[in-house]
Amino acid sequence: MVRVIFIGGLGRSGTTLLERVLGELPGVCTLGEVVHLWRRDLCDDERCGCGRRFSICHFWRKVGERAFGGWHNIDPVRVLALRDAVERSRHIPRLAGRRLADPHGELVAEYASYYARVYRAAAQTSGAQVVVDSSKHASLAYCLRWSDQIDLRVVHMVRDSRGVAYSWGRAQGRPAATATPPDRYQPGRAAMLWNAHNAAFELLRRRGVAVHRVRYEQLLADPAATVRRVAEFAGVDATGPMDFLADDAVRLRPCHGAGANPMRFATGELPLRRDEGWRACIPPRQRRLVSALTAPLLTVYGYGRD
Repeated sequence: MVRVIFIGGLGRSGTTLLERVLGELPGVCTLGEVVHLWRRDLCDDERCGCGRRFSICHFWRKVGERAFGGWHNIDPVRVLALRDAVERSRHIPRLAGRRLADPHGELVAEYASYYARVYRAAAQTSGAQVVVDSSKHASLAYCLRWSDQIDLRVVHMVRDSRGVAYSWGRAQGRPAATATPPDRYQPGRAAMLWNAHNAAFELLRRRGVAVHRVRYEQLLADPAATVRRVAEFAGVDATGPMDFLADDAVRLRPCHGAGANPMRFATGELPLRRDEGWRACIPPRQRRLVSALTAPLLTVYGYGRD
């Protein structure tokens, strides 16, 4: 059984930052957003975090060989069809049940098996005791919970809903993509997504899955203590010195993140600064709207409504 740290939450909440920092711990291998591997990497041959195209990255070639006898033995169209059939937010109520009836259960098992084989092969290739998948999607975490080949540890990343809504309102493209329009959401839409994603992870905890919540603001305020708590939750030894991490910066080595955001390419010293621009820039009307729509969970997570 392979141990997996699955980092979940709505995008623009600091999930990739946490993944990259965890990747500096001994015995940890970060994989980026594996949920996008089937299309962006196998089909579109985007760049790995190391800078090479997926098809010529030595790490991913070895993973493919160990997992499937080579990536050519995988039909990405089949995996994407399974994803559409079982890994969507609308399927969460069924995935959250105590049992899955066939044929849906068979499809979930097949879909999760692809991830289990990738995780196991990545752990073997890297020599790591834990792999990290920052795919974010709650629906994928619900699928993975049904696999008896995965020791699933979910880190639920939360950020102030106003900051998330403001970030989603700004265009942020993916340099690795070709002709892909950047995602943008209006404040009301971003607020509803924030509610849905976070509520899904709260339900996942109640279904018996190991879930550890981390606030983005907490990570930036005390990165070392936050990382140690996550490591303890995941069963990773982080008692040694963290020479790569300071209060205001982290030193990153190249990684093999697949299908993730542009931070997968970052190396060297990366400043750790809280992105608080929304406090001055978000229009008051939008701020009040997002605060009102997300008020219940804002309170649960310890955020003020002002």
